[in-house]
Amino acid sequence: MEESILTSVLLPLSLFVIMLGLGLSLVVDDFKRVLVQPRAAAVGLTNQIILLPLIAFGLVMAFGLDPMMAVGLMLIAACPGGATSNLITFVSRGDTALSITLTAISGTITIFTIPMILIFSIGYFEPAAGIEAEAIEAPVGDIIAQLVAITAVPVTIGMLIRRFKPDFADKMDKPARIGSAAIFIFVLAVVILGNTDVIREHFLALSGVTLALNVATMTVGFATARLLSLDMRQAITVSIESGIQNGTLAIVVATSIVNVGALAVPGGIYSLLMFVTGGLVMFYFGIITAPAELADDLDKDKSDEEGEKQTSRD
Repeated sequence: MEESILTSVLLPLSLFVIMLGLGLSLVVDDFKRVLVQPRAAAVGLTNQIILLPLIAFGLVMAFGLDPMMAVGLMLIAACPGGATSNLITFVSRGDTALSITLTAISGTITIFTIPMILIFSIGYFEPAAGIEAEAIEAPVGDIIAQLVAITAVPVTIGMLIRRFKPDFADKMDKPARIGSAAIFIFVLAVVILGNTDVIREHFLALSGVTLALNVATMTVGFATARLLSLDMRQAITVSIESGIQNGTLAIVVATSIVNVGALAVPGGIYSLLMFVTGGLVMFYFGIITAPAELADDLDKDKSDEEGEKQTSRD
């Protein structure tokens, strides 16, 4: 995908709008909650920030991906969760407040970890990847600055709107979710259309490894949460946050920051498959099982969220 107004302006602007919508659902207490639930937050963040990239690297080696696709898979693994993970958590009767907390904190941390993982991956796989040397030599500070501009800035604006115009933020919640979903579909379609030949060439290999990454990280997230005595709702949340990544961010980084459209292909295929697995999780926990433990706590979760919204208004 060659650099154009689409990759340099429209795709970053699309991500900006999505992150603004996410910010409309956040309050400062979402960052403070880590002090209230330190163990749950620690387990979730360890899975997202550390285990996810390590699992991705192991799968790259196990599946023998070519260098370009290997870097692309590492890129999607470096990205945080997003608004989609919050929605899937809510429908699955997970701990929505914990999900929002993990999304907020991981989104902040990955502004710094994405450049490091990306530059490491390009440096490790580059000799056969054909990526421009400038992508390797790009200062980490420059990449961080661009990530701040397209993620942290809109989230902050959204939070300020919720702080000073809570009624407006509440009214915009549903439109923002619908708009974010529509924009995500647009971005995904652009990547698919712009990289048809690459996708056709790599789909079979990438569908296997991306599905393995998604399933493995969700499984590891759930298992570690239960082994460390988190309750069922927290375990569901950690599982979803570990396996549902911000595909839009991966696509924008690939096409607009590194300017190598092929790097977006693993993220695009991953995004398609994660909706399938996410849908299965929602169906199983939200409809089929709906354990009493989850159903009993759901009202408490809603009450907590309403209390936080009221606090933000005050």
